[in-house]
Order: sequence, then C-alpha cells, then structure tokens
Amino acid sequence: MTTTTIRIDYSTLPEGFDLSRPDAIAEVIEQALRESGIPAEASDVLSHLKIELPTAQLGAASRTLAEMRLI
Repeated sequence: MTTTTIRIDYSTLPEGFDLSRPDAIAEVIEQALRESGIPAEASDVLSHLKIELPTAQLGAASRTLAEMRLI
C-alpha cells in the first residue's frame, strides 16, 4: 500500500484550534478522518502536523480536511 503524507503548518490553522496543545489537534484531525473511513495517523512534528494515510484515500481525506478548513 502506498502512503501519502500531508503536512499542515500550525500558522495556517483556523481560529478555534488551541495551538498550545498540538497533540490534541492531531487527535481531533485523526478522529475526523477515521470517522470518514480513512485509516490515518496524525502527529505533532515541532513546526507542523503530519498526517499519513493511504494514497488511494487522498481525495476523501482532502474533502474531510477542507470541511475542517485545514486545506
């Protein structure tokens, strides 16, 4: 299975995300993707969030992330 990595810079996150809790942000994103049927892993990487998911589900993940105003 091919994996895609999406990186989201903290400075681009919309209001409402508590930047002092990056692990919690990653958890929220990961849960939203999983609820959409996407087996993703999100994690805090110092300057950005890293989201890894199956490349075949990139379109669905993009829709979910767009609904969250993350991309």
